[in-house]
Amino acid sequence: MAGHNKWSKVKHIKARVDVVRGKVFSKCAHEIAIAARDGGGDPTMNPRLRAAIDNAKAVSMPKDKIERAVKKGTGELGGEAIQEATYEGYGPEGIAFLIEAATDNLNRTAADMRSIFTKGGGSVAEPGSVAYQFDRKGEIRIAAEGVEEDPIMEAAITAGADDVQMEEDEHVILTDPTQLAAVADSLREQGFEPKTQKLVSLPQNPIEVDELGRARQVMNLYDKLDDHADVIHVFTNFDVTDEVLAQLED
Repeated sequence: MAGHNKWSKVKHIKARVDVVRGKVFSKCAHEIAIAARDGGGDPTMNPRLRAAIDNAKAVSMPKDKIERAVKKGTGELGGEAIQEATYEGYGPEGIAFLIEAATDNLNRTAADMRSIFTKGGGSVAEPGSVAYQFDRKGEIRIAAEGVEEDPIMEAAITAGADDVQMEEDEHVILTDPTQLAAVADSLREQGFEPKTQKLVSLPQNPIEVDELGRARQVMNLYDKLDDHADVIHVFTNFDVTDEVLAQLED
């Protein structure tokens, strides 16, 4: 089946670094709070919250931080309510960016997004002008170690997945967004424990950048957006050639 683009590999290298830095805890907390706000604080009755908590546990987020994030979402801690927001924009080379955020101050976050795009050589776009270039999917990641490709593919198809892809040390299973929880549960029942499960936006037509300087410029914008405290996910249609990828990893 189809393979992920090379930029996906770069993103997950960065994600592992973020885990070491502890920055990923903030993103997990936002996801947990939003899930608890929308579906209640009981993970057994709220599939989105259960997935968010599982993802947090997968990166060793402390139990007290998880519980605090749940209470923040349900309003037990008081303070300003967390709201979801999506921002769209274009970076250098016309690269599309779709940003998912959770914030208690929409005006502040919107101003920050405009500033980051402007300083990064891009611009914020009108709602809807970027999102249509991405497909919404459920994504489940399972460690490849000790898991052969044929068994996981058979299990994923049985579970109702749309696609199975391979990335170095992980099997990536894609689903209809409405079937994410059901497919993940089926995989667990078949003996395959997901590392993460979440909704993602995948580019329909990745734009390949074959020059190192331009690639670094786009990556810098991605990093600035991804590092913002209110940002949960950054999706982009940026891709790189093998030669540029090798230089980026040096």
